[in-house]
Amino acid sequence: MLEEDLEVAIKMVVVGNGAVGKSSMIQRYCKGIFTKDYKKTIGVDFLERQIQVNDEDVRLMLWDTAGQEEFDAITKAYYRGAQACVLVFSTTDRESFEAISSWREKVVAEVGDIPTVLVQNKIDLLDDSCIKNEEAEALAKRLKLRFYRTSVKEDLNVNEVFKYLAEKYLQKLKQQITEDPEVMHSSSNKIGRKMANAHMREMTSETSSSSHSTVLFCFNIPVTVMGKRWWRTYLGSLSHMEEYFLSG
Repeated sequence: MLEEDLEVAIKMVVVGNGAVGKSSMIQRYCKGIFTKDYKKTIGVDFLERQIQVNDEDVRLMLWDTAGQEEFDAITKAYYRGAQACVLVFSTTDRESFEAISSWREKVVAEVGDIPTVLVQNKIDLLDDSCIKNEEAEALAKRLKLRFYRTSVKEDLNVNEVFKYLAEKYLQKLKQQITEDPEVMHSSSNKIGRKMANAHMREMTSETSSSSHSTVLFCFNIPVTVMGKRWWRTYLGSLSHMEEYFLSG
């Protein structure tokens, strides 16, 4: 038993062209609802859901980004701090499929190589498909990404997408800690240090009667200071938050 129960927060961005089902996917996963009415996302939207992954409490913070080009500058800014990514295209939209590589490059340019999956949504409309199965599988293979076919309408494989990404992120983080114990002492990675401490306590099987819960998070908010654009970055937990200013 750990000295404290750590609830890890993972920021996931859902990316792709407009009208491919990004908002519907997040709504389905977080609220269990589906609507056929399309409403264009303006900039970004945000929902969250708490789950358990391999006995770890995990809070998924899902960022729904606009797929239209006019919001490009806004949505790219919100990629910062992302720890996982869902790339989505629609079975009935050839252009959304062809744009996936470009979306992938935009995310990597902002946050590097983070756990990512490729999702073909709306497979309930396969009769109207304009993408061959082999093409989609070849794209996933070329990008070296796990590939899912989903139907948000029928709630098919939606849970699997987000569970897989959560597992991959936790696996990646623990591997970093195992390979580099100095992560625990790095002042530039408070989240990594706290997670490392928890992981090390888990490995040494230390026990405690404390039930205190810490929510770990990292997110950015755009602000204007003296006429200049900045990003206010919050890093830490609900009980202890640290604030930094980073130039935008």
